Amino acid sequence: MKRVGISAVSALLLLSSSHSAFAEWGLNMPEGVTRISHEVHDLHMTIFYVCVAIAIAVFGVMLYSIVYHRKSRGAKAENFHESTLIEIIWTVIPLVILVGMCIPATATLIDMYDNSESEIDIQITGYQWKWRYTYLNEDVDFFSVLSTPQDQLDNTKEKGEHYLLEVDKPLILPVNTKVRFLFTSKDVIHSWWVPDLAVKKDTIPGFINESWTIIDKPGIYRGQCTELCGAGHGYMPIVVKAVEKEEYSAWVSAQAIAQAAAKEVKDMSFDELMVQGEKVYASNCAACHQKDGSGMAPVFPALKGSAIALGDIDRHIKVVLNGVKSTAMSAFSEQLSVSDIAAVVTYERNAWGNNKGDLASPKYVKELKDNK
Repeated sequence: MKRVGISAVSALLLLSSSHSAFAEWGLNMPEGVTRISHEVHDLHMTIFYVCVAIAIAVFGVMLYSIVYHRKSRGAKAENFHESTLIEIIWTVIPLVILVGMCIPATATLIDMYDNSESEIDIQITGYQWKWRYTYLNEDVDFFSVLSTPQDQLDNTKEKGEHYLLEVDKPLILPVNTKVRFLFTSKDVIHSWWVPDLAVKKDTIPGFINESWTIIDKPGIYRGQCTELCGAGHGYMPIVVKAVEKEEYSAWVSAQAIAQAAAKEVKDMSFDELMVQGEKVYASNCAACHQKDGSGMAPVFPALKGSAIALGDIDRHIKVVLNGVKSTAMSAFSEQLSVSDIAAVVTYERNAWGNNKGDLASPKYVKELKDNK
């Protein structure tokens, strides 16, 4: 027992000496960077102090009664039954407290559901396991995927500052602009949550949920999926980057040009496909099929030496395009460009010792996609 006590003390001292030990020890909700988040925080603190006052009153009376009306002081219990006055008191007082809390809470909830007069509308779609952002009034549509390196996920390298909270493409929003969010899902229920914006909504297949925000100041605000949605639930971070309106307009214009260019089908060499395919695989496939293609049987089959990667290339491409029903393999025809699909198929057929020697050209992938 003595050794256990010494070990426990040593562990506590080690934790207290670490700068990162208390990094996530926040005990209160953040004030946030939107008017709604401030209202929610103020409401939270108001209710908290009401609860503190109730606790002090109740436990104060209990402590006083225990100390000054104990048997050793000769106190005797009073017998009474059906006191109308007491019944009225303990009914009216809680009712007044609840009504007093209900009024500001209702006002905040009404404000939170007011989606009118939005300047920007964005559809947020949950996928296993990534987010899709579609700017409904602009030609901007992209997927946001976890960008934490696989080496960190495998615990072979030191974890970064924003481990599991970093993405390849953040959601870009302008400050001082009302943005309406439309939430839905492609597969299962997810939940989009960014504490600093005070926005948390479920994304449900076949349904549309709504919310909105007006961000007060530029910055990067992070969140996560908060609905258990499968094996990759922990790999669905959310990053919102708030910028000035001028920077946002420039970004939208650049994105529209870049996405139009990405739709163009160009010839690519084998080496170009392999380089691009490795990047696409790391972002979209490695979480399930593993970095080395070994998979996680039986849910996620291996690609290394598999019948898919070494078999008919048309079948391989169609599996990536259309997915496999009743399995965790989702369709990537909407998620990836034909160049990305051509690259990742080529990579899977020639990586990890597969060495099939063939390639999938973007033009051929487009033909299969158009004729599915």
